[in-house]
Amino acid sequence: MRFLKKSYVFLIFAFLYAPILVLMIFSFNESKSRGNWGGFTLKWYMELLHDKQIMSALYYTLLVAVLSSVIATLIGIIASIGIFNMKKLPQSIILNVNYIPILNPDIVTGISLMVLFIFMKMRLGFVTLLLSHITFNIPYVILSILPKLKQMNKHLYEAALDLGATPMVAFFKVILPEIMPGIITGFLLAFTLSLDDFVISFFTTGSGVANLSIVIYGMARRGISPKINALSTLMFLCVLMLLIIVNLRMSKDPERRLKSGASKENGRYISSIGHDI
Repeated sequence: MRFLKKSYVFLIFAFLYAPILVLMIFSFNESKSRGNWGGFTLKWYMELLHDKQIMSALYYTLLVAVLSSVIATLIGIIASIGIFNMKKLPQSIILNVNYIPILNPDIVTGISLMVLFIFMKMRLGFVTLLLSHITFNIPYVILSILPKLKQMNKHLYEAALDLGATPMVAFFKVILPEIMPGIITGFLLAFTLSLDDFVISFFTTGSGVANLSIVIYGMARRGISPKINALSTLMFLCVLMLLIIVNLRMSKDPERRLKSGASKENGRYISSIGHDI
């Protein structure tokens, strides 16, 4: 029975990651054809660096992903704290409204944003692309931070205020460290969603501004170049390294807390606030 469970999990992961593995292998293929192996080469990686269209798309992709993730995370932190402190009924209503952009089909969101920008007489381009990415990232950030707020000991904040801390000092010294794992998760989720988005980007960008998904879609009509395999390999490895670093950092946090004890940890938060004041 245990063997069947392990085999089932192995087949699922093989189904998910086998295409990525094939893509990575063929990024080193001398031949342009994906049907035969022509020998090992790094020329596609070299050509990738000299392709102005792909480099321009990569620049806009990373710029929009970083800016939209940072702004969406900041807005998400404020919104999460506001939702958390609401009464039960308005909190439930706002959370249901927050679910709508997540459940809504991307094509509906993309067309709606495009119509809104045209109605506001905004020229489609970098700004509209950035605003659309911020819009669809915020709900995911809120859903990443809210559980951490619910897990937090609410008496810590009250104790900090009783010691004389201002609400701002109490926020940075008590609340922010407690919800930091959720903030990091929300930022990474927003970043990866922004990198991956095609439909919303397609409807909200203008001429001269295109991210990688739009450029790759255009190339797919003429046939995928091996340079795209090389680019996808580099992006996958970068995201993988980022996730490993974050997971290692987050796994060390609970170990530290268990060793020191929750009460000592809380006492350290409060005493540090008292010293700062």
